[in-house]
Formats: sequence, structure tokens, C-alpha cells
Amino acid sequence: MSVHETAVRTDRAPTLDEELRALGEEDVFEMANLDEAMTGVPGVITITTAMGDRGPRVKVYLKKGRDQPGASLSIGPNPSVLASSLDERDLARIAPQALAWVALNHEALTTFWFEGESLCVDELLAFCRSLKKA
Repeated sequence: MSVHETAVRTDRAPTLDEELRALGEEDVFEMANLDEAMTGVPGVITITTAMGDRGPRVKVYLKKGRDQPGASLSIGPNPSVLASSLDERDLARIAPQALAWVALNHEALTTFWFEGESLCVDELLAFCRSLKKA
């Protein structure tokens, strides 16, 4: 599966900092950064509960940090790249593995998107550990 076959849009993906600043004061969400040791995907995958008015998605970054470029991936059995601010070479290298990981875990990630805000810390840790590696 090539990146170009899975890319729906190539709009620039906002950084985490930009997304956080765009949220209203009433918006509540949970977030976890998963590294390669947990996912099998090089880089960092950020999972969140519903953020703003966007549909279920995860973000993938080369490294952690609020101002890092990244890519937004839809959550589903056939995920796609929704937007990216990664350089094309980095996107081509990381997207296939990240998309495979999302497809493998799409049911759990969807549940987290819609219901994860009710998890306590120990439940969040157990959830993250239950995700399958790519």
C-alpha cells in the first residue's frame, strides 16, 4: 500500500499546539502519546478522545513535541492520510506503517475516541498496553 493510494487530502496538518489553541474552554479531551516501543511504528502516535468537531483520527509525528509537523490519519478499517505537514519523504516512510497500525487497532481506537474521557489513569495504561503492534 503506497502513501499516494491512501492519501485523501494533503492539506497541512496543524501542530498539536495549534490544535490545542483552537479548542474552546469547554472542550475536554484525553490524550496519550505512544512511542515506537508500544506501536511498532517509528515516531510518536498521539491518540485522543473527540477533539473539537473533527471525526475520529490519530496524529503521527516523527518525534514528540507541541510544535512538530505531523500527519492526521482517519480511524477505521481502511484508514487514510487526511492531512500532513510532514515532508513528503518522511510521510512516505512512516505513513504505511502508521496506517497499518490504525487498521489493526481501529475498533479500540474508535472506542477510545468516543468513550476514553471516562478512563482513570490505570484504565488508560491498560488500554494503551492492549493495543497491538504493527
